[in-house]
Amino acid sequence: MDWSFQLYSARDAGPWPGVLKQLSEAGYARVEGFGGVYDDAAAFRAELERNGLTMPSGHFGLDQLESDFDGVDQIARTLGVKLIVCPWLDADQRPDAPKGWRALGNRLDAIAKRAAAAGYDFAWHNHDFEVTALPDGSTPMDHLLESAPAIGWEIDVAWIVRGGSNPAGWIERYADRITAVHVKDIAPAGENADEDGWADLGYGTVDWRMLYRLLRAKTPATIFVVEHDKPNSASRFARRSIETAQAF
Repeated sequence: MDWSFQLYSARDAGPWPGVLKQLSEAGYARVEGFGGVYDDAAAFRAELERNGLTMPSGHFGLDQLESDFDGVDQIARTLGVKLIVCPWLDADQRPDAPKGWRALGNRLDAIAKRAAAAGYDFAWHNHDFEVTALPDGSTPMDHLLESAPAIGWEIDVAWIVRGGSNPAGWIERYADRITAVHVKDIAPAGENADEDGWADLGYGTVDWRMLYRLLRAKTPATIFVVEHDKPNSASRFARRSIETAQAF
């Protein structure tokens, strides 16, 4: 398994050349991009290659995907991205009823078809709000996937747990839609408050050994991305997490 690292986890860790060198030395073969590394895509690609890294997936905002897909295409092509992921919806843009989520699904489906025509896969990345029940008991994630048959799912298991839902159930239900996985851990209750309650992989409460086996057996996912939303040491997090991951 060529493990990937979400570069957002190291956004505060210092200049990118040093970060990429550390990731390569720790054993990562891939990284996942985000907006903070796209300003000079050609230079960043050169730095990746200097460290023996590739970027098969990258996060791009919904507004950019809808208003400037050609710009996304140029960045993705330069960096070697094959899977374009839309990762977020601001709270003030989130619908409060099924109709609104289905409408968003239709928009994502249109992006997915344009991405496919350009040679990319396309996926949505969840947080907790997509698996939190709406007033009628349905969930936004169900509406998104059912109204957007062309999109894949980059499943963030820890955010599903944070949303009070069972990740194994979601994996079983939508196994064929899961094209990538965010792999991160949750600290025991009351711990790691300065890291927003997240933990290095293998140092938290998520049963990742079981979930990894389930994901490998049930889904077509080939991109597994180690992530921590707020590590107080990105280098420690990267090193300890890949040590855990490589032992799965």
